Amino acid sequence: MTTTVDLAALERELLADVDKAADLGALDAVRVAALGKKGRVSELMAKLGSLPADERKAFGASVNAVKTKVSDALDTRKIDLEKSALAARLANERSDVTLPVRPGPESLGRIHPVSQVLDEVIEIFADMGFKVAEGPDIETDEMNFGKLNIPAEHPARQEHDTFYFNPKPDGSRLLLRTHTSPVQIRTMVKQKPPIRIIAPGRVYRCDSDQTHTPMFHQIEGLVIDETTHMGHLKWVLEEMCKAFFEVDAVTMRFRSSHFPFTEPSMEIDIDKGALGKPGEWLEIGGCGMVHPNVLRNCGLDPEKYQGFAFGMGLDRMAMLKYGIPDLRPFFGGDLRWLRHYGFSILDQPTLGGGLSS
Repeated sequence: MTTTVDLAALERELLADVDKAADLGALDAVRVAALGKKGRVSELMAKLGSLPADERKAFGASVNAVKTKVSDALDTRKIDLEKSALAARLANERSDVTLPVRPGPESLGRIHPVSQVLDEVIEIFADMGFKVAEGPDIETDEMNFGKLNIPAEHPARQEHDTFYFNPKPDGSRLLLRTHTSPVQIRTMVKQKPPIRIIAPGRVYRCDSDQTHTPMFHQIEGLVIDETTHMGHLKWVLEEMCKAFFEVDAVTMRFRSSHFPFTEPSMEIDIDKGALGKPGEWLEIGGCGMVHPNVLRNCGLDPEKYQGFAFGMGLDRMAMLKYGIPDLRPFFGGDLRWLRHYGFSILDQPTLGGGLSS
């Protein structure tokens, strides 16, 4: 009987402690003190083994009844305290949905200006029906120079201008391509006209200063069919410049020049008046009609086919359009520079929405 009275008092005491718990932390302390490994109810259960056999069953049932009531009370009180805590948070913690979204990794990341300009130019030429062609950065002397009608004594074939690998046992040498023109050669060798491609990519030359780097980016274009002429070349370049610089009109001039792989050959200049600097001319690349020897080297009949080719530096186009004064930071890996001149990942260039909007 004494045991029963003690259990009843213990039950009342523990239930009162549960009701007094003001928060979840205090409630957990009550749970540990009552039902924990060394709690008051657990200690009673540990005494079962020392009781006479005739008292053990009744005492165990009574202790389990206390344990169940305390557990149920703890669960009920926990639910009430959680609701109260949530109501307090909702009352005290407010979010102003009119504030700007906090910047995250997606908004802090930046697209490199060269990558952005490449996407812009591809968008423009794709609208004209050009396909993108690619080739290896490591080329043979024949693909990089020979098939392009570049003579053996040409300065571009010397080591002061080209990165060569060590000679092979047969005397041939591989090199880092000095232009993306080998992509045009590979296309003409594998594909019969009509051909209309652009060839963007990295190129390598032994040169380094404020406007030159040993590795830079080019984009070249090639059109081959039976009726293409100089007027088509001028129209393509003019439309490309208008779309790229996002102006209604651009004044261009073509200066006579010489490239072994084109005849006639021309340098492309644009009037910077379209960019707010009237009276100045800026060279953006070279172009011309594909030399008959190049067509012949690729297995095409120059009496039947003709076409034009052009090439421009993507790095310089990025400098011109976005006002970047020095080429060297393009490859410096400075995050401050990239955050200043870079583009959001959401700035996808489209002709309809604006290339650089």
